[in-house]
Amino acid sequence: MKILLYAGSLKTVSRSGVGEAIRHQREAMERLGVDYTMDEQDDYDLVHLNTIFPDSLRMARRAKRKGKKVVYHAHSTMEDFRNSFIGSNLAAPLFKQWILRCYRSADLLITPTEYSKGLIQAYGKIPPIVSLSNGVDSAFFAPDTEAGQRFRRKHGLSGETKVVISVGHYIERKGVLDFVELARRMPDHEFYWFGFTPLYMVPAKIREAVESKLPNLHFPGYVNRDELRDAYCGSDLFLFATHEETEGIVLLEALAAGIPVLVRDLPIYAEWLEDGGTVYKARDLETFERGIRGITERALPDLTENGRKLAFGLDLDAVGRRLVELYANALHSGTEKPKAQVLRPEA
Repeated sequence: MKILLYAGSLKTVSRSGVGEAIRHQREAMERLGVDYTMDEQDDYDLVHLNTIFPDSLRMARRAKRKGKKVVYHAHSTMEDFRNSFIGSNLAAPLFKQWILRCYRSADLLITPTEYSKGLIQAYGKIPPIVSLSNGVDSAFFAPDTEAGQRFRRKHGLSGETKVVISVGHYIERKGVLDFVELARRMPDHEFYWFGFTPLYMVPAKIREAVESKLPNLHFPGYVNRDELRDAYCGSDLFLFATHEETEGIVLLEALAAGIPVLVRDLPIYAEWLEDGGTVYKARDLETFERGIRGITERALPDLTENGRKLAFGLDLDAVGRRLVELYANALHSGTEKPKAQVLRPEA
């Protein structure tokens, strides 16, 4: 069995969750010794696609003509396309039709969670679909005191400074407006948002928020995974105020790094993230502020060991083994529906 991890448009998504998912798939293949290539000119038995650009759809159709199997990773939904870039809400119905066209080219769909699986199934007739976490490198994103000290030294932060971080594109869906407002309300905390989106791509209210001149609000831009690991380890709280996700790889990274996590109370996290068990949850600015203060002032119980245990259950080794099983099912079972298995730890 030889797998083609299709690399078309990889540069476009390299600084996104999809790009990180592709890196995870490569890492899993290498750990397990699975024969794979990223060169579409090589011979292969099955192609694994992760992007929904036109070149990926062409690749799927070309593979089908050659009698190859096609696995499509359904990272995108209409719901998480909304409230992203200029015009995204108007284009959302067309986006849904486009991703359906892409996904219907597959023999098997993989999507990160049961929540996103349900959304996509509701769109209409699709190929067999299973949920499988994107996983996390829990050995790399691990608690590390020296890494945390590096982060604080780099940004001139004392050991007593209360630091809140988040990671993502500068888009409304990711909760950047609430992040900025919380920084405004909490001048005694330092707020760092890691990630980058060209400001010409986002609405004016997002540009204005990112360009806010608050002394405790920082947008360092995109950083590599080493610097991001240092930021997790050097912060007091990971704030994930996102309004919609298909999973959230950065959330898994924060849990693995042993940092307290505060998320928006969303349906996707209802089943596998327990409020007060593995993370804390909030619904609005007032409950976010209370949650932040409760965590950074150590008034709430420390849940980080529970969160790290959850992340261990989604390590790349476990995810990779299940991914290889799904490849084998697609190769040897035609389009027969795979057994319903979900790699998701108990909350």
